Amino acid sequence: MISFRADDGFELQGHLYGDPATAKAGLLIAPAMGVEQRYYAAFARWMASQGWLVLSFDYRGMGASRPESMKRSLRGLDADIRTWAEHDAAAALSHLNKLLGDDREIHWLGHSLGGQILGLLPNRSRVSRAVTVGCGSGYWRENSIGLRRYVWWLWYVIVPLALPLFGYFPGRKLRKVGDLPRGVMAQWRRWCLDREYMMGEGGDALRAQYASLSVPMLSLAFTDDEFMSRRNTESLHGFYAGAHPELRRIAPKDIGERRIGHFGFFRDRFEPSLWPQVSAWLA
Repeated sequence: MISFRADDGFELQGHLYGDPATAKAGLLIAPAMGVEQRYYAAFARWMASQGWLVLSFDYRGMGASRPESMKRSLRGLDADIRTWAEHDAAAALSHLNKLLGDDREIHWLGHSLGGQILGLLPNRSRVSRAVTVGCGSGYWRENSIGLRRYVWWLWYVIVPLALPLFGYFPGRKLRKVGDLPRGVMAQWRRWCLDREYMMGEGGDALRAQYASLSVPMLSLAFTDDEFMSRRNTESLHGFYAGAHPELRRIAPKDIGERRIGHFGFFRDRFEPSLWPQVSAWLA
């Protein structure tokens, strides 16, 4: 485990895989909403074995970046999704840059939310290539059919009641998503209820900011993703107009499997079938 600080002084925790002295390039793994960095460990170790220096990290309030004083409750932690992107993910990218120097490339791999936030980073120009995994807009009416009833209940009943009552989102108690800072959950709710997702709040300035990102981008999506429909995926990647994302929509049967889903890609059973698609595309 390594520690580094965001530009506002918040101490974050990450894990480094590989050797900075010999790595051919860097890879930053940006987690999904409510997912701790340890979930990506097997994939990160494998990518390191292929020659990359890989850094995973937890956003503030999550996993190892959750302050000891807040182990029981995140009440009082001031953060929203933009905080996670503009301060936390940006600090992780800066830290990886310090380890590698300016002469080696750094790539971005974002799972779900981690793929949504790249356009928010102030230092996003340091990223040479980007891969998104199971990433889409989150707009609830474009969610997969089976998910819409659940998220309607989440956004219109559970979250409006839980946030003022607890001062954060107690996902562990509710067995939904995981514990999240109040500002993160409140902003995510606003985005998911807006047809334009984050652009509804960010407006033309944010849309132009995303469109200006011109790095090559690969989108890996799965036909059995229980959260992201094809429309979710296309909507989100439409924001990255300047990157012209390459969409690969993979069915389990394409790789001889019965199930992949929203979280399956990072399980070690997919090392021979899915992981090489990332290493080959980044090479």
